[in-house]
Amino acid sequence: MLSFGTAALATRPLTTAFSNNRRSRKPNIVFILVDDLGYSDLGCYGHPWHETPHLDTLAREGMTFTNAYAPAPICSASRASILTGRSPARLNFEFVTKPEPGRQKTSPQAPLRTPPFTLDLPLEEQTIPEYLNEAGYSTAFFGKWHLNKHHKGYLGWSPTHGPRQQGFQHAEEDFGSHPYGYEKGKIPVVKEKGKIPRDSLTERAVNFLKRKHEKPFFLMLSHFYVHTPVKPSCQWLSDKYQSKVPAESPNRVRRVAYGAFVEMLDDYIGRLLSALDETGLRDNTLVVFTSDNGGHPEFTSNKPLRGSKWNLYEGGIREPFLARWPGVIRKGSICDTPVIGYDLLPTFAEIAGKTIPTEGIDGISLVPLLRNPTKRLNRDLYWHFPYYHPEKGFAKALKDIGIDDFAVSQTRPHSAIRRGHYKLLYFYEDKHIELYDLEKDPGEQNDLSQSKLQIAKLLNETLQQTLKRVHARFPEPTEGDRP
Repeated sequence: MLSFGTAALATRPLTTAFSNNRRSRKPNIVFILVDDLGYSDLGCYGHPWHETPHLDTLAREGMTFTNAYAPAPICSASRASILTGRSPARLNFEFVTKPEPGRQKTSPQAPLRTPPFTLDLPLEEQTIPEYLNEAGYSTAFFGKWHLNKHHKGYLGWSPTHGPRQQGFQHAEEDFGSHPYGYEKGKIPVVKEKGKIPRDSLTERAVNFLKRKHEKPFFLMLSHFYVHTPVKPSCQWLSDKYQSKVPAESPNRVRRVAYGAFVEMLDDYIGRLLSALDETGLRDNTLVVFTSDNGGHPEFTSNKPLRGSKWNLYEGGIREPFLARWPGVIRKGSICDTPVIGYDLLPTFAEIAGKTIPTEGIDGISLVPLLRNPTKRLNRDLYWHFPYYHPEKGFAKALKDIGIDDFAVSQTRPHSAIRRGHYKLLYFYEDKHIELYDLEKDPGEQNDLSQSKLQIAKLLNETLQQTLKRVHARFPEPTEGDRP
């Protein structure tokens, strides 16, 4: 299990054209990326009270991945990695974009100097839509971009580094029904039971599906749900979750609102999936659904996983991941092979019949897993987060990162690597390591770094070599602490 190392990350077979004689043309691809959804937030992943019938149906009709990961525990870095097939460490894009350049302002509780913020995904980076355009696909994007310096307001698309400049032939900017789209204090209230308001973002994607398509297409719908502010417009859904959320639940008021938010998201995804059926596109379309990072600790529990959004424990990076491809993916199949968001570029490229360079690409195609979920991929997964969080109020945040603690914790600069069922974390302030057996201990409670010294040493060496090979940026001692 531990016999492969750095070479496994560096070498990739050339992507070959995907063929299926039963289809007259290449498959369409619909990629649904949601925001801040935790691993255990869906009914099909075991949530005890969230109702997600449309996503549960998608799971029954396709494949559920149980060891799927985001490339980062934070939004912009994860999205940049997914679109390029390259890790945040390799991209030097490890945090969220900002309105202006700069660095984090450290405090006495944050002694290291972190790398400068990356504001824009560089135009020279080759993205999924750019590769698929070359393969003869039409490409469209709707929703949250968050890969450029904020333009004319929070999350505004840049006229020089927005979706159109990164390969999407068709792109429409819209907050939809998310609270981002409403003026402060003016979120509409829907009291009529069973009624969920229209979502213009979903409608834009549905309208794209209903067009006449002369070519196969790649549609990326990037939802703002379930990111804060968690203020559902459906009063009847909030009332419903008042009776569903146990009275003893921590942060109960927020969990009630969050349950309604999750169900609204599920409804909007159901509308998109229904449009695939209505247009006759379902049978020749691969649908992939996942999230950009783990759940927000003040609104959801990532239990049984430790941690949350912003850190590299499992709760921050393990994600729901569903795929449906009629005639290729067996209904109701389960895959426990570890996969990661930066695998999507080589996967979509292979399906499109597009050969991609192997140099500098961290992901590998998941097509073999889609055909046979028992396949194993002999490679390491790695993550790099050289920053602190929260940026404000760090001293007041919980010192320790736990399970089900429902509060923001102190995240310090760290990196991680997974090989097989072992995962190692490396912390830059004091250079300590932690090792966990995720098969036996998914909650990362039993540190094995001392009892399994050889494994810990090997994984740490591989992690450090990998980060240096991809020219990762590292936190440094502050000016006063430098030798």
